[in-house]
Amino acid sequence: MSRGKKLDMFIGADIEDGWAQVQSPRKSKVSNEILEPSKHFLYFSKEKRKGKVVTLVGEFMLPKTDSTATLKILKKKIGCGGAFKDGFMEFQGDLKVKIRELLVEEGFRFKNGH
Repeated sequence: MSRGKKLDMFIGADIEDGWAQVQSPRKSKVSNEILEPSKHFLYFSKEKRKGKVVTLVGEFMLPKTDSTATLKILKKKIGCGGAFKDGFMEFQGDLKVKIRELLVEEGFRFKNGH
């Protein structure tokens, strides 16, 4: 291949040959029901992502503004990063004890053993 010439490639798939976009269902159902903090029954789960531990807390049934505000307060008090996805708060690190204490102060409840 010499310099200055462009390579013209054509891959033979055509969208109109029966191809369709795959619609996969959500992993979890997001509830539209809004509950006050004392009626939540939260639980913890731990996952490893890229070799690091992530603590998940949920499922929260709060308006989006309240849940993001609560997450922001918790991240600031603990000093870690995190996100709110599909009704669960994700925190970077193994922080179960610290998160539990702060959420109990806010009025949230946990399932037995969590």
